[in-house]
Amino acid sequence: MDIFLVILAAFLMILGIIGSFLPVLPGPLTSWVGLLVFHLADVVPMNWTFLIITFIFALGIWILDYIIPAMGTKRFGGTKAGMIGTSVGLIIGLLSPIPGGIIIGPFFGALIGELINKSEFDKALKAAFGSFLGFVASTFIKFIVAMVFLGFYIVKFFEYKDFLF
Repeated sequence: MDIFLVILAAFLMILGIIGSFLPVLPGPLTSWVGLLVFHLADVVPMNWTFLIITFIFALGIWILDYIIPAMGTKRFGGTKAGMIGTSVGLIIGLLSPIPGGIIIGPFFGALIGELINKSEFDKALKAAFGSFLGFVASTFIKFIVAMVFLGFYIVKFFEYKDFLF
């Protein structure tokens, strides 16, 4: 059972890293669930202080994930249409075979969203840039937190690997 939990935790860690880039999946929270599952294994002692602190951190990042892009968009004069366009552009950029689609998609999505919202091109371009900057900042923060959680997992894994195998 412990090996299953360790493998499931590793899967959740990888899913959390992927979720850092996808707007549908909460990356740091998914990685935190991986840490929780890992600590549920009998060979790894339950450290509630560690789990509570990392959960608060993951929850805070999840909340900031909604605030940072909105701040970037508002700061540069954007609207909700620009933020929606950023998310749609990200999904299209991820699914398209275009190199750099994950970067190009959110920018053009925000631009098109602002233009559909009847903004002038200059204002739409500025708002798209703000939305794009907010998206990049938010994604970077989520990715770093998911990688730190993966680092915690790896350290604990090697600390208790003799008991697992």
